[in-house]
Amino acid sequence: MGAHSTNRDAHYGGSEIGLMIYPGVQWAAVYGLTDLVLTANRVMMTDGFELEPICVSHWSIEGAGALPIRTYQSFDHDAGSVAALVVPPTLEAPPSSQLAAPYLDWLRQKHSAGTVLSSVCAGTFLLAQTGLLDGRAATTHWMHAKAFRNRFPKVRLDVEQLLLDEGDVLTAGGVMAWTDLGLRLVERLRGTAVMIETARALLIDPPGRQQRFYSRFMPPMDHGDRAVLKAQKILMEKHGKDVSLPDLVTRSGLEERTFLRRFRAATGFTTTRYAQGLRIARAQELLQRMEASVDQIAWEVGYADPASFRKTFTRIIGLSPSAYRRRLSGRRDDAKVQRKSGSA
Repeated sequence: MGAHSTNRDAHYGGSEIGLMIYPGVQWAAVYGLTDLVLTANRVMMTDGFELEPICVSHWSIEGAGALPIRTYQSFDHDAGSVAALVVPPTLEAPPSSQLAAPYLDWLRQKHSAGTVLSSVCAGTFLLAQTGLLDGRAATTHWMHAKAFRNRFPKVRLDVEQLLLDEGDVLTAGGVMAWTDLGLRLVERLRGTAVMIETARALLIDPPGRQQRFYSRFMPPMDHGDRAVLKAQKILMEKHGKDVSLPDLVTRSGLEERTFLRRFRAATGFTTTRYAQGLRIARAQELLQRMEASVDQIAWEVGYADPASFRKTFTRIIGLSPSAYRRRLSGRRDDAKVQRKSGSA
């Protein structure tokens, strides 16, 4: 046995990952996932893994009323059960109920037969239409959160997570989260060592990121409460900084107790949490485009205590300000910025 030999029985059975093709599918994700699986196969062949390759296939509907069929497979193999099916993302509007309808019974049947179902970004709308996500945790792109909750109130949506693994169902958040999902499926089928080497070959991070690293505070503005909107505009103009509760109450024209109740009902936030979200969003922007130190940015967004800023930023975003800057801007770390600016 080779150095990387492993017990295949410890991983999911089956050797095929199927990609579902539907109108508006993002072909970059389809081809990217295809290449990711083929890369995993090359890794297993060249790095001494004594494991069978994974077949990757494409499934689409070829005629009205027909069921999806394989329209591509990477090599001939025993076309038995599919280990996992992926609903890729779309760059268009999330799939409607009408678009999803031809695939629903087929997806339910595959799931009943033991196939793991998964989705990426807006593809989760199509998967949720099956009802298989009801009462379970799932994710989609954070910008689709409101629309998703309105359509699928029984699903426990968590848009802070980039990848949620519920065992027989997996969902991934952003459009490019197909890399995270693809690596997780490779790990399921061929183990962690193969997954890590595949990620290394493709120069991508193994699964473990969170969507909140990339999201921005986007409070609702379409609630129809004009008094609350007036207060929101003040907060947004000031980026949540140097605005007092009396200022907001005065702008709204309401009594304080009534204002606080209606503000929370309309936005989902207290005024304090709303202002905090705007300040942290402003800090995200400055960390990406400025070379000022974290202490300077803390002061700029209204925090007199940099330690308090770091703690709040990390709690909300999931990364420290310096780690966020390194991950999302490619700029130098804060220690170098501080030496350049003369900050302590």
